[in-house]
Amino acid sequence: MHEGLITLQRVMHDGTKVKACASDKSFRRKATLQDHLRLAREQVEQMGDPESEELSQRVAKARQRALREKQQRLEDAVKELEQIEESRSKGSKDKNKQVRVSTTDPEARVMLQAKGAYGPSYNVQISTDAQSKIIVGVGVTQSPTDAAELEPAVDRIETNLGQRPKQMVVDAGFMNQAAMEAMDEKQVDLIGALAQRSGISVNRLEQRGVSLEFYPQAFEYDASADCYRCPAGKVLLYETQERQGTSLRRRYRAKASGCRGCEFGAQCCPGTKRGRSLVRSETTPELVAFQAKMETPETQAIYKQRAGVAEFPNAWIKDKIGLRQFRLRGLAKVTLESLWACLTYNICQWIRLCWKPQRLAQA
Repeated sequence: MHEGLITLQRVMHDGTKVKACASDKSFRRKATLQDHLRLAREQVEQMGDPESEELSQRVAKARQRALREKQQRLEDAVKELEQIEESRSKGSKDKNKQVRVSTTDPEARVMLQAKGAYGPSYNVQISTDAQSKIIVGVGVTQSPTDAAELEPAVDRIETNLGQRPKQMVVDAGFMNQAAMEAMDEKQVDLIGALAQRSGISVNRLEQRGVSLEFYPQAFEYDASADCYRCPAGKVLLYETQERQGTSLRRRYRAKASGCRGCEFGAQCCPGTKRGRSLVRSETTPELVAFQAKMETPETQAIYKQRAGVAEFPNAWIKDKIGLRQFRLRGLAKVTLESLWACLTYNICQWIRLCWKPQRLAQA
């Protein structure tokens, strides 16, 4: 690339979902995968020596190779499923939900696509230099969200070009406390939109059967005692604190004995044996400083450029090359396919920015 074309003064990063080479109907539960794997192994054993077949050796070997490849995919699918189950067992989200894995592309994951549709996909992460519009980093992940993808993107850029970008510009999907701390540690100036988060949704309160009179806004907070008082006069004491995204969540809970004897229990905390709880969200000092930076006109002007720089390569690759669905299977192969697509994009950019101007200057 032309000397001085890429400066890494400012890099704009974005992710996009690309469909996997797998059908929605290829996802199976563990029991079904094990049954299919058992049948595949039996078929491979029954094939025996391809040289003893009455058919030509070429046809027999092709059949045996196809069966072995099918067996390998099913074995990979079982391994992927076990890894997902293990990772879910460590957390509380969807712990009891049955896991499914594709029999044709075990490394693909079900992700939210455009227009609200779900399907087997990979998450392609692209970093683009703001000055040259050249792609300086490409990665493919199995994560359905971008929350943990910013730090790996910076590491890829450093590996490719030998230095870190001075500034990274991202959308709200990448913004969280961990990303802010990682960029601060790497001395990379971070610019990004913050997602507007609210407390517990009204729909969830309605589903739980909580009456309007006992919504969180009806509880009074006593700053001096650091506690809440419900409309019925019960006190909710501080219980625990956890960090979620860019905020601290402080949970307060009333005594279970007090709620069980309360005449408003069916309206306030129906269906629970524990006392009524309430969560108070507080912003971290780092977030307060970041919000102040994002409110400056200079930072807002920089962020407005993000869509035109970061999202354009995604749109170009899908429209010009047609990479809306991968032709290959497996994380390693779809990564290579993504790299070839981004290399094609960079060559076209080089022709536009360097080769054509040089030809015009010579003419």
